[in-house]
Amino acid sequence: MNKQLTKAEEQIMQVLWSLQEASVKEVIDKLPAPKPAYNTVSTIIRILETKEFVSHKPEGRGFLYYPIINKETYTNQSLHKLMNGYFDGSFKSMVSFFVRENKMDVKELEAILKEVNKKK
Repeated sequence: MNKQLTKAEEQIMQVLWSLQEASVKEVIDKLPAPKPAYNTVSTIIRILETKEFVSHKPEGRGFLYYPIINKETYTNQSLHKLMNGYFDGSFKSMVSFFVRENKMDVKELEAILKEVNKKK
């Protein structure tokens, strides 16, 4: 998978990842105001199906939509793209940037290091 989502698509995916499955109306209910039109959300979900992020199953007279790409997989792919595009593929450079720019404190950095060490 090497597909990127637009901001609107990612917003819909965040809702689907949290609900696991939902109708278009249920997705709209979880979106912040001002609520987008039903047809707008329906179109974005169909685009997500085309990009193979979402699938559907019949439910009554409509459909329930559900993610077929998990959030962790997409996040990992997006972070690698960010790291490769802006930090020459260097995890160290990326973390250093976030520490500098976001005024990260020692406790936050220690928590990140613990997570990294768990993966080893």
